[in-house]
Amino acid sequence: MFLERYKSENTKVGWIEVICGPMFSGKTEELIRRLRRAQIARLKTEIFKPAVDTRYHDSDIVSHDQNRIPSTPVDNSSAILLLSDGIDVVGIDEAQFFDYGIVEVCNQLANRGIRVIVAGLDMDSEGRPFGPMPFLMATAEYVTKVHAICTRTGELAHFSYRKKPVKDQIFLGEKEEYEPLSRRAFIEARKKEQN
Repeated sequence: MFLERYKSENTKVGWIEVICGPMFSGKTEELIRRLRRAQIARLKTEIFKPAVDTRYHDSDIVSHDQNRIPSTPVDNSSAILLLSDGIDVVGIDEAQFFDYGIVEVCNQLANRGIRVIVAGLDMDSEGRPFGPMPFLMATAEYVTKVHAICTRTGELAHFSYRKKPVKDQIFLGEKEEYEPLSRRAFIEARKKEQN
């Protein structure tokens, strides 16, 4: 009996799914959709977000369309490991704001047989890879890249352009501070900044 139990526990394999793209592309909406489906399937879920993100709510994950799901705000990635015992599915929003340890945390969870669904910006407002996201995308089994619609050209947008000149990489904001741009519009906007 012990050997049979040991085998079944050690053959349970999880995986990592990453949902990425620019602001206003529906990343959080897709994360919430996948988590709700897991809950309908009666899987034990736990959802996390960085404590620094209080734009819409202190604890809930909230999409731009005001769709929401309860979550646990955490200060660092290691807290996620401590709070994920006995869980089937872990959801993580705004992963770009976490420390680089989030990559190891996600891998440890997946190795324990947990399905890990991560959402976050793949690039910052300068068009550079954002925080741990490239590493999460590289180690994930599934990557879904979603796009917004460019506010200037109507084309697919995959850049989050910051309208206000702020030097910090992390600057929480919404439509007043950011807009989704296509590559063409992003290049034009950056040229105007330099003149």
